Amino acid sequence: MCGRYASTRSAADLAELFGVEDLTEGDLVPDYNLAPTDPAPIVVAAGGAALRVARWGFVPPWDRGGSGHPMINARGETVATSRVFGEALRQRRCLVPADGWYEWRLTGRPRSARQPFFMTRPEGVVFAGIWSPAATGRGGASSRMVTFSIVTVPSHGELAAVHDRMPLLLEPARWNEWLHAEMFSTHSATTPSEVTQLLTPPSSAYCAAIEIRPVSAKVGDVRNDGPELVRRMAVAPPVQSTMDEQPTLFP
Repeated sequence: MCGRYASTRSAADLAELFGVEDLTEGDLVPDYNLAPTDPAPIVVAAGGAALRVARWGFVPPWDRGGSGHPMINARGETVATSRVFGEALRQRRCLVPADGWYEWRLTGRPRSARQPFFMTRPEGVVFAGIWSPAATGRGGASSRMVTFSIVTVPSHGELAAVHDRMPLLLEPARWNEWLHAEMFSTHSATTPSEVTQLLTPPSSAYCAAIEIRPVSAKVGDVRNDGPELVRRMAVAPPVQSTMDEQPTLFP
């Protein structure tokens, strides 16, 4: 799995951006190479909108030991009817702020070589997410931190040339809707139109303004971190445009 994204804004900046309380308690640090199971900032509405630190990789509430494989993605086509994700979509949605995300594409030089790209906008992006509460063990103590997954949809426009999936990006006008829109508590009561409206992809104009930036292959090593990972690098034109069929950040 080559899942990576960058999230480097401070807790103070993010709390101001979203107009929410900062409950990160100093635990948030910049990360240019954020990988599955790493801590990351999310905005939740439960108990009053707030910025919190959560672990990337959804663990269902019933899995108290967190023994299952953490799920970093939830497909938009099936998230509403999923036994794992359905309740979270209805009741526990979150905003996932990011500078941008990485994806890899086969270059054909040599045949198995892959070029990483960083997808970004000057003001950053916000992913649609769903979260799971921390499990409570004996004595009422929390046995793990809050976890989350990023909702994904088919790629749009030029983004499809890098990979056929992308995170569901939320334009600022939709942040409040994603956090607070009411949905019914059962599968049978949630109508297709409600789900379709909630999972509406960003506009073509918004996607067209996303920069697809070739970056260093160093991002492939989780031990590497720092601003040099998101800097543009020059690459030769690919011999062929072949989509990466390896496991990816946004399946």
